[in-house]
Amino acid sequence: MKSTPRVVVVGGGLAGLVAARHLAAGGVDVTLTERRPSVGGRVRTTVRDGYQFDDGFQVLFTAYPAVRRELDLEALDLRPFAPGATIARDGHRSPLVDPLRVPRAFPAALFTPDVTFGDKLRVARLRWALRNRTFDEFLESPGDSSIRAYLRELGFSDRFLERFAAPFYGGITLDRSLSTSKRIFEYTFKALSAGDTAVPAAGMGAIPGQLAAFAETEGATIETDAAVESVSTDVASRSGTDVDSSNPTDATVVVETDDVSYDADAAVVATDPPTARSLTGVDSIPTDARGCVTQYYALPADSGIGSARRIVLNADPDSAGPNHVVPTSEVAPEYAPEDVTLISATYLGDRAETDEKLAETTRRTLESWYPERTFDGFSLEHTDRIPFAQFAQPPDFHAGLPDVCDPDGPVYLAGDYTRWSSIQGAMESGRQAAKAVLEDLSG
Repeated sequence: MKSTPRVVVVGGGLAGLVAARHLAAGGVDVTLTERRPSVGGRVRTTVRDGYQFDDGFQVLFTAYPAVRRELDLEALDLRPFAPGATIARDGHRSPLVDPLRVPRAFPAALFTPDVTFGDKLRVARLRWALRNRTFDEFLESPGDSSIRAYLRELGFSDRFLERFAAPFYGGITLDRSLSTSKRIFEYTFKALSAGDTAVPAAGMGAIPGQLAAFAETEGATIETDAAVESVSTDVASRSGTDVDSSNPTDATVVVETDDVSYDADAAVVATDPPTARSLTGVDSIPTDARGCVTQYYALPADSGIGSARRIVLNADPDSAGPNHVVPTSEVAPEYAPEDVTLISATYLGDRAETDEKLAETTRRTLESWYPERTFDGFSLEHTDRIPFAQFAQPPDFHAGLPDVCDPDGPVYLAGDYTRWSSIQGAMESGRQAAKAVLEDLSG
């Protein structure tokens, strides 16, 4: 009687959890190992003293195809942001609202001084041009350029680029220079137009929590506090005949943790990019990182920034302040105790300043944006310094990314670095890795 194939998934981020779920659903004996005490990878929420602090500024785009396929959005009890943004600079704030999503806001959208009327027409034309293209087409389309070059080619003004596009897409791509691939812009622009931007009521950590529950329901075993030290191909074939170690149908794999050794028919490496490169030897795994620092601040109840659930963008390119500020508890009251208003601010890159110095910079920035307000009671509650939040995605980056089948033998890759740096990319890569494993095992 033929035994059930065994697969080890290394890493409990979104990609690994999705891979484990699909492998288990395909009839495979799956064990997922995660080095930390809990799953989640880069998508985590710290719960402390009545607060919820997501690791960095993270949101869920509900229009992403993988999000709709892999998650139960209703069960996540999502809290949506209001469409649009608030553009802020010294002594000035103005709302930028999507009149197609919020028709009653049409007058405000029409007369926003920080974006020209011509730019508003260009946004509408771009939205119409992208509406009938599929998400896959954006990544596969010929020709590429930077976001900045793309928007300039479409005729957008310098004012639009510096006051809106740079801080807004700085928050999405961690690249305020707009040197990221235009394909990322098109993909996310369509997602923003077609769905909500939201966070779960229980924090972004509810997403990997749900995926882990789905994987376990399908029969996967999840082992935490299990750091993997090596993944190696074993050239002893299942049949005992001569083998080709590069052929996944001939060899097996050994996964070593600090105290357990797993013999398996295949392994899926779903760790962070530097660890994946170290474990597999695949040099095309990108390790050029973009980082950020996100801080959370408490204010007395009912003393928030009043942005109507919209992100606040720093429109001053020379400002030392944060790239953007989020009215966290205004969007999701569950993130803070009832007597507290919680906001967050995100700085791009690795910042040398102390946590306290960054918090003071944020306070001074807010005071300049809101000169009519005082920020008494402003206090720093939490800081996340994330050196590897995304990998760099310049024009044509997609052509150089590894394939899920690039490692030798029955070893596969699952991570956003096989697609693009996003929740969508991570989840889709997990599904593609599981599909490749199942096809090879069945062959």
